[in-house]
Amino acid sequence: MHAPNVEISRDAEALAAAAAELVIRAARDAIEKRGRFTLVLAGGSTPERTYSLLTGPERLPAVDWSKVFFFFGDERFVPPGDPASNYGMAQRSLLSRLPNAAARVYRIPTEEATSAESAAAYSGALGRYFEQAPDSTPAPQFDLVLLGLGDDGHTASLFPGKPAVRVADRWVTSSPPGVLPPPVDRVTMTYPLLNAARHVVFLVAGEKKAIVVKEILKENPGRDKYPAAGIVPAAGSLTWLLDEAAASRLTRR
Repeated sequence: MHAPNVEISRDAEALAAAAAELVIRAARDAIEKRGRFTLVLAGGSTPERTYSLLTGPERLPAVDWSKVFFFFGDERFVPPGDPASNYGMAQRSLLSRLPNAAARVYRIPTEEATSAESAAAYSGALGRYFEQAPDSTPAPQFDLVLLGLGDDGHTASLFPGKPAVRVADRWVTSSPPGVLPPPVDRVTMTYPLLNAARHVVFLVAGEKKAIVVKEILKENPGRDKYPAAGIVPAAGSLTWLLDEAAASRLTRR
């Protein structure tokens, strides 16, 4: 893969606007080339603001949303209406504002008895959508995957030292909680699935992320220390959208 593209915005609001414009460009390109756009959503405050901006009056008409299909990179094992639910956040900030979106939303089914059963059910749903056997190789290719970055270097729900970072034979797996709240089990896409995407984009804001950003981009720490470092698309592109605070430890050209 090529070196990641790094784009720095003034602040978190400008970062969210840049991310919204990137989503629009990717959507229009995918719809023109393949007739649909498959988008993997992330949780977090910066993605939430991005979603809100996408549904504003100036951006909403820019995409044929009837051809956009929504997925989730990870989820807390909580009911969909729980305040901690990534789906719930996306529903409030984006999905509920789009016409007839429900039929094109593939959320992680947290109604299952266990997080492991939830992960297996989501692999099955993805297999049906992409018309291939669940967990088969090569993994299906999403058009765009949005990811965040935790203070501990995690992304999606791939946490340092947890078994999920070693899963190579499944598209989706369960994970015990990381060190960050809330202390609930997680369901997450795995490296084989995330790294199969055409384009992966990290959205990272805030000075607390600056040291981790620098180490990942400059020092090759590896996925054991910072799981986000394991995001290396096999054939696609990787972009880091940062605000100036998150980029403050990088050497500026």
